[in-house]
Amino acid sequence: MTNPRQVAFIALRDVHKGAYTDVALDRALQRATLLDSDRRLVTELLYGSVRRQRTLDFIIDQLATKKSHQQPTELRTILHLGLYQLRYQERIPASAAVNTTVELAKENGFAGLTGFVNGLLRQYIRSAEASPDFLKLPENPVQRLGILHSFPDWIIQVWLEQLGLAETEKLCEWMNQTPTIDLRINPLRTSIEEVETALKSAGILARRIPNLPQALRLIGNTGSIQQLPGFKDGWWVVQDASAQLVGHLLDPQPGEVIIDACAAPGGKTTHIAELIQDRGTVWAGDRTASRLRKLKENAQRLNLHSIQICTGDSRNLPQFYNTADRVLLDAPCSGLGTLHRHADARWRQTPASVQELSTLQKELLAHTSKFVKAGGVLVYATCTLHPAETEDVITQFLTENTDWQIEPPSPNSLDSCYTTSHGWLKVWPHNQDMDGFFMVRLRKTNVSA
Repeated sequence: MTNPRQVAFIALRDVHKGAYTDVALDRALQRATLLDSDRRLVTELLYGSVRRQRTLDFIIDQLATKKSHQQPTELRTILHLGLYQLRYQERIPASAAVNTTVELAKENGFAGLTGFVNGLLRQYIRSAEASPDFLKLPENPVQRLGILHSFPDWIIQVWLEQLGLAETEKLCEWMNQTPTIDLRINPLRTSIEEVETALKSAGILARRIPNLPQALRLIGNTGSIQQLPGFKDGWWVVQDASAQLVGHLLDPQPGEVIIDACAAPGGKTTHIAELIQDRGTVWAGDRTASRLRKLKENAQRLNLHSIQICTGDSRNLPQFYNTADRVLLDAPCSGLGTLHRHADARWRQTPASVQELSTLQKELLAHTSKFVKAGGVLVYATCTLHPAETEDVITQFLTENTDWQIEPPSPNSLDSCYTTSHGWLKVWPHNQDMDGFFMVRLRKTNVSA
């Protein structure tokens, strides 16, 4: 298969049937023979159409006699691809977007409806040219933002309560951008200068990120990550900037025993090993053995030897009680801080799933805190921006465990500029231009009764 839009259609059809976007993309690309530029087009069309699903459905609802949910499922998928190109892809000429979408309809069992597809897309072009804001959006700010930026109302509500209208709109816009790729340089194998030079020689642009001594952000097209200079030599690993802040907040020291309780796929585990100069013991725990395989591969590639693997649920590992100088609990969460990376997450998560995760996070924190020696440290981190998974978890834990207290980063540390008045850190993507994250360092003041 060599038609990128047909490949995108197949992948998007799979997502609409319930597949994860990244899985559907990999599967579709494996079956196709495409140039790099066409693979990028497939990725953009798929991720964009999934992200913008609510907006695209609303446009169909306004322009067609039948509402989007009444359209044949695969025809709706084809219309999404056409409308996404017209509304969000400035580099694709409108005529190309229309003609290729009509062809998709013809090739996929809708030859009798090509006139409808052509008419709807051309009606959109005319309406948008006449008035860029022709969509009749509701007055209600939650619904208006939800439709315009394509988020469920409940997520908009969560953000509005914390940020207000103007900031929420900026966050929505940020979350709909194509995500960047950040690298974390392995200082035990190379230097940031050496990696910069190697990337520049390969024609790859990269820039440093303030406050993060190991971070480089790639700019523009990079091709396959595995083919970039230094990958095979273990010079670096892919890790978002805000996730790199977590390791610095933990501040592990050489010779210590450190437990990473929910470690897979291992980005933070390997960072801890680098920060202790590979001298000490880093226990990497996860209940899924297959997810730990990726961690082992990365540790080997980065040539790190201090990492020990432990398969098991952190709520049932009594052998670790009172053994660790430091514990990292990077808890499973809704991922509301990384919605730009996971296109379908905004449609998969619900208020009910957030409450379930909040319960799990509280259980994990209660158990993993027992791993810490008297005087030791625990860092709780989540890549979400929902209070039920962040502030509420910590507030309840501290109320129930009076021998723990928040230890804010020191004023001259890398993390200090992200610290709130409560002493915890909150990274808002639209302000800091990195994934949304919550993290807090807790100190165990004495032995529990």
